[in-house]
Amino acid sequence: MNILLRTKKNCRFAIDLVFLKKPKFFFTMKLILQLVLWVLIIFLGWKLYSSIIGPVEFNEKRDARYAKVIKNLKDVRAAELAHKEITGKFTGSFDSLVRFLDTAQFANVQRRDTSYADEKKNKAYGLDAKTGGYILEVVLLDTLGFTSVRDSIFGGTDRYKTMMNLPLEQEGITGVIELVAGEVIKNQGRKNEKAYSAFEARISKKIILEGLDKDLINQEEQVVSVEGVNGAFVKVGSLEEVDTSGNWPKIYDAEQTKQ
Repeated sequence: MNILLRTKKNCRFAIDLVFLKKPKFFFTMKLILQLVLWVLIIFLGWKLYSSIIGPVEFNEKRDARYAKVIKNLKDVRAAELAHKEITGKFTGSFDSLVRFLDTAQFANVQRRDTSYADEKKNKAYGLDAKTGGYILEVVLLDTLGFTSVRDSIFGGTDRYKTMMNLPLEQEGITGVIELVAGEVIKNQGRKNEKAYSAFEARISKKIILEGLDKDLINQEEQVVSVEGVNGAFVKVGSLEEVDTSGNWPKIYDAEQTKQ
């Protein structure tokens, strides 16, 4: 009998213990669920923020980096055009281009238009130049002096010596612009076939945009737009056609003109 009474007491104690613990259990579960919910809300909010702000920040950093690189590419183009004007062709070597800039000079030329009697024709036809004979129109070029190519393009600075380097040291990015030269053949196989000297200077967008969102970089490499930098490279010149322009939109030219 005592055993039954003791067992009954023990059972009732156990049941009371369960009922006493239930509210605490539900409170704990509720707290855990609330914490999980808050974590989920914060995570989704961060994802939403990133989806909106991420591309905006990417575009800002992209544009700033492109502007620096394009400035160097413009220097390369100016140097190449000077090399072509004086030597008759472009070069695919930065070493050669720098040596050229160190020593080359533009001739300062004055143009004069003049005319004189074509004595040979006048004599053949019995004419007098003063009374309606043949007159030859000619242009005379007088060399007045010489000007340094380096000073004309770079204003006495030595930035031409580093124009081949990627100007993104502050972003922790290093690299060198690729430079190649060759020929573009027009009317190939025809009588009027002609070869034109050409060059191309370029650098990969992946290198320029290093450290930014990879998905956005992949999208940027596929850009084909009048408002964007087309293709997987930022470049100037071409080995496929006679063209010394860059593949960037006019806004980059306008920004640097203001500077």
